[in-house]
Amino acid sequence: MLQSRVLVIALILLLSTTLPEVHSKSIFEKDRRDWLVIPDAVASYVYEAVSKVSPRAAQSLADAAQIPAVVATRNFLIRETTKITIMVEQMLEKIKNLWYTRVLGY
Repeated sequence: MLQSRVLVIALILLLSTTLPEVHSKSIFEKDRRDWLVIPDAVASYVYEAVSKVSPRAAQSLADAAQIPAVVATRNFLIRETTKITIMVEQMLEKIKNLWYTRVLGY
């Protein structure tokens, strides 16, 4: 039992998700700045699969996802990846501008 509990907690930490937010996100939304949407979707599918097999195990998975350390880590990762994404978008915009002005001469 202890090994399975440790495995569930490790899985939650790996996927770093909070279950209520999973269904509100789209993987294919073009303007997303949240790089964690794919692990959230995977976590949702894992939760649903576990729920079909054992609702009790699914509930412990949901409880583990709400542990403050997991939520804080996930929020930190979202904040930092959002900052990086914004910087990359700004850099791409500058490169595009340089391309049009210097190379193509527009």
